[in-house]
Amino acid sequence: MTERIIIAGAGGQGIMLLGKVLAEAAMLENKFVTWLPAYGAEVRGGKAFCMVIISDKEIGSPYISKADSLIIMNEPSLHHFKNRLREKGFLVLNSSLAKDALVPGYPFTDVALKLGNLKVANMVALGSYLALKNMLSRETISEVIKKMAPKDKPELIEINQKAFIAGGDLVKKNG
Repeated sequence: MTERIIIAGAGGQGIMLLGKVLAEAAMLENKFVTWLPAYGAEVRGGKAFCMVIISDKEIGSPYISKADSLIIMNEPSLHHFKNRLREKGFLVLNSSLAKDALVPGYPFTDVALKLGNLKVANMVALGSYLALKNMLSRETISEVIKKMAPKDKPELIEINQKAFIAGGDLVKKNG
């Protein structure tokens, strides 16, 4: 099993953190992992994306020319990366900020706003992605969220875990 994932959005949407949580969880589950970040020149508000490869075999290169999965958080990223999805690939789309007539999306940003913190839309997206792909355990993700939260902001653990669960619930509710 090898899963090549491109995660893309705007700087400030937590794209890198989403990729790091995925990569760290995969390592904890004894998988081979690469994480390759890329930032636009503007950083916050500009283009941000990362590439994550998770495999049960050694990985030769962290670069992904064709992704098995795309997690897309905004409209410009959808247009930029849509052609990087392999045929019959898997697109997880933030329908709050991007629309595609062929792909049903999930309103990650809207859910984050309902939870009271716009910045957790990335964890809503992660919850939806893993509910659809089922490749890492929820317990491992929860452990990584706890581990990565700044020590001086323990409240981030609870809101990120709520967002992650809400993302999984989106999939269960909407199919």
